[in-house]
Amino acid sequence: MLKKVFLFTICLLPWFLNNIIPVDYKYYDKIKTPFFAPPQIFYPIAWTIIYILIAITVYTIITSYKWKDISKNYKITLLINYLFNQSYTLVFFGLKNNFLGFVSCLGTLISTLFLYEETSLLNNKISKILYAYILLSLFATILSLSIFFLNA
Repeated sequence: MLKKVFLFTICLLPWFLNNIIPVDYKYYDKIKTPFFAPPQIFYPIAWTIIYILIAITVYTIITSYKWKDISKNYKITLLINYLFNQSYTLVFFGLKNNFLGFVSCLGTLISTLFLYEETSLLNNKISKILYAYILLSLFATILSLSIFFLNA
């Protein structure tokens, strides 16, 4: 049991690495946001849930297959999605670049769609968990594009 908890923790922790980057989170208070922007408390709650769901899918895949039997496409897609997801905090809050923030959100959305597809090829049932990630990525992309235009 301890081995399973440890493995799940290894699947989960990398998604929170962007939180250790020292950035100006107050930047969000200084920019114009659209009427549909949720309160700031929404983001840590929503993304924590999403990261747990992603970790569940990754954990399920890596415990269902030998590493060498997991498709290269899945591994590459997961890595690309991870990099886009993690880049947002750095480019939006760190660099204070609204356009690159939008690009990061769009890359996350597109790679999430591919991640869903690759996950469904390995385990169709567990891939459904990624629906929430797709929806939040879509919302984040629309919000980010709106922020870019409002502050251009």
